[in-house]
Amino acid sequence: MRAARLIHLVLLLQSRPSMTAAELAERLEVSERTVARDVQALGEAGVPVYADRGRTGGYRLVGGYRTRLTGLGRTEAEALFLSGVPGALRDMGLADAASAARLKVSAALLPELRGAPESAAQRFHLDAPGWWREPDVPELLPAVAEAVWADRTLAVTYRRRPGAEAVEREVEPYGLVLKAGVWYLVARVPGAGGAYRVYRVERFERAAGVGGGAGFERDEEFDLPGFWAERAAAFARSILRDEVTLRLSPDGLRRLPHVTDRLAAEDAVAGAGEPDERGWTAVRLRVESADVAYTQLLALGPDAELLGPPELRARFAAAAARSAALYGRSR
Repeated sequence: MRAARLIHLVLLLQSRPSMTAAELAERLEVSERTVARDVQALGEAGVPVYADRGRTGGYRLVGGYRTRLTGLGRTEAEALFLSGVPGALRDMGLADAASAARLKVSAALLPELRGAPESAAQRFHLDAPGWWREPDVPELLPAVAEAVWADRTLAVTYRRRPGAEAVEREVEPYGLVLKAGVWYLVARVPGAGGAYRVYRVERFERAAGVGGGAGFERDEEFDLPGFWAERAAAFARSILRDEVTLRLSPDGLRRLPHVTDRLAAEDAVAGAGEPDERGWTAVRLRVESADVAYTQLLALGPDAELLGPPELRARFAAAAARSAALYGRSR
């Protein structure tokens, strides 16, 4: 356990010019006193870790010291070769670089771990795009990806939707997200108070470096996965503009997240009252529209009774009557 932590500590120091004891303790999930003992143990083992004193001090490696990846176990090595999506790397123009990196890592592994790449590749495959649609690779994706890597400001021409008027602006590209086969760029817009915005890369008509490739100072506190999770949840809730009331059987309550928006279903269940004497529960569910609610909630069949709004209840009653007439006919 401690040996793995010491290797982790060295790799952390290799990845940054310097790290404080507090930063290392947080990343390693130990106390600062343990970090100090580990640094001392590394020094005694010949690893040149230097401690800078003072309020702004920290730990750093001396003389460009590097370690080989001989501390990897088989599970770690196999997990390493699962990181990344081959198709996504190809779309961004990084397939050759990724292949070279995997080759170098393979060469650094111990002989008994050399089979890790093949072991992982033959057991796990990530197919990012959704069903029933061929993924379109945006023509400008490699140029945008290059700007993301280089922290280079982009001048872009963008259409919010097909047929809309094109807008031009300068953006600071922070990260790319592949969601269900669609590429999105998360970028900061300096002229909008430093707000972060999300763009569909396929809607860029132009993406070129500003001033011969001028760079920008990246906010190191920005967390791309956290930002995307928060924005995705906000977007999902923003499109739920209508509300319906329904009664659900125990089975209908269980199936609700599988036929409608998961977050809306969770909110509905959380705000529900106690079940009645038959075990049915009344809930208020946010939906995108009456038409969408009709299509989704029909899947619950006799395990759901739509109570309101009245016009939507009438549609469900008519559908139930048609079904009853259909199945009541003798064949």
